[in-house]
Amino acid sequence: MQKNYDLIIVGARVAGSSLAYECAKAGLEVLLLEKGRLPSDILSTHNFFNNALSLLRDMGVLEKLLQTGTPTYKRVFIQFEDAVMDGDFPESKGETECLCIRRTHLDRILFEHAAAHQGVTAIQQFRVTDVILDRDTVTGVCGVHKDGRTEHFAGRLVVGADGRHSTVRSLVKSERKICVPTDFASYVAYAADYRQEGDRCVEFYKFGEYIAIIFPTSDGLYVIGLMVPLGRDDWMERFKRDPETAFRDLADAGFADTVSSFPQRLRESRFVLPVRGVLGYDNDWFQGMGKGWALVGDAHSFKDPAIGQGLHDAIWGSMALTKILAGNGSWESSWDTMAEAYEGALQSKMISRFGLACQLTKNRPFTEEQKAVNRLIAGDKETFDTYLGMFNYASEPADFEQAVFRLLQGNAQN
Repeated sequence: MQKNYDLIIVGARVAGSSLAYECAKAGLEVLLLEKGRLPSDILSTHNFFNNALSLLRDMGVLEKLLQTGTPTYKRVFIQFEDAVMDGDFPESKGETECLCIRRTHLDRILFEHAAAHQGVTAIQQFRVTDVILDRDTVTGVCGVHKDGRTEHFAGRLVVGADGRHSTVRSLVKSERKICVPTDFASYVAYAADYRQEGDRCVEFYKFGEYIAIIFPTSDGLYVIGLMVPLGRDDWMERFKRDPETAFRDLADAGFADTVSSFPQRLRESRFVLPVRGVLGYDNDWFQGMGKGWALVGDAHSFKDPAIGQGLHDAIWGSMALTKILAGNGSWESSWDTMAEAYEGALQSKMISRFGLACQLTKNRPFTEEQKAVNRLIAGDKETFDTYLGMFNYASEPADFEQAVFRLLQGNAQN
C-alpha cells in the first residue's frame, strides 16, 4: 500500500534537510526528495554568522561541521574607500565565532543527519515533475527516478525547499510579493595560498562601482567574490574569454587603493576551481504557504548573497514552519490560518535584512555625505559594533540608524 506522508519535502540541501529533521523530531512522517546526489557543490555564499551557529548547535550538527576542519572567524575588516573599519562581530546567543563552510561538507552532513532520524524517508536522484491536486489543494507529487521509473507520493503538505529556481513554487503558482533586481554581475573564485593580514577574518571592500568579499572557508581555501555593474560590457566580455585572468585584472583595477593589499595577496594565490558567475539576479519574496503547500529557504525568498543571510534564513524558516505545523493538528481546515501565521513569522524575523539586501544590490557609489558618515563610523567603536550587529541580529537596522543619528549630533556639537 502506498504510504501517505505528513510532509513531502522537495530539495534536501540546507532548508529541506533542516525541515525534515525538525518535523521528524516533532513526530511527523517525512519524505525527503532530492533531484541530485549529495554531496555536490553549488554556487552559494555559504556563511553562517555567529547567531546561526546557535541554531546548528541546537540541531546537533555543529560539532560535525567543525570536524571538517573548516576554520572559524570572528573578525571583520571593511574598507569603504577611505574609511577603514576593523573589529569583531558582537557575541550573539553565547556564540562568538562565525563559520563559512563549503556546501560539499554542509549539505552532506545536514542530509545525513536528517536521513538518519526516525520518521524520515530520504530518496535521492528523484526529480519532481508535477504536483497532485484534489480540487484546489496539493496532495502529493509525481516524478521520475534516475533510471526512468515514474512514481507518485501522497502527502498532507508538499514543501518546496528547492532553491531560487524552485520547481514546486512554479507548479503551485506562488505569487511573487516583492522583486528588486540587482545591478551587479557576481563572480566567485576559490583560492589556495591566500594570505591574510592579522587574525583570520572576512574582508569586505566597496570602491566606487565595485565590491569584493573574501571569506576563509573549508579545505584550506578562501572564497572570493567580486561584483561588477551589469552595464560594464567590457568586463562581461573579458570574463567570457578568460574568467581567471579577468577576475585577477578586476581586483587590480577596482581595488588598487585598498590599505590591506588585497589585489597583491590575490595575485600571490592560486585558483583551485573554475571561476563561476551569475549575471544578475532578483531579490524576491514569494507567498510562503497555500492549500497543501509551503516554501522554505531560497524558494520562498532570495536576497543578495553579499549580506550572508541565506543559510540562517533557511534554517530559521524551517524551524518556524515546524512550530506552526506541530501546533495545529487539523491542517486541512486551517490552511489560511497557518499561512497567515507563517507569513507573519517570516516577515517579523527576516524582512528587515531583506530590505538591507535590496539596498546593497543597487549599484550606488558613495556620495560625499556618505563617505563622511563612513569615516565617523570607522572612528566610533560603539556605532561600528551596532552596524556589525545587524548581520547577526545583535542589533536591528533601526538601532543602527539611531546610533548614526547620535554620532552625527555629537559631531555637529564638537
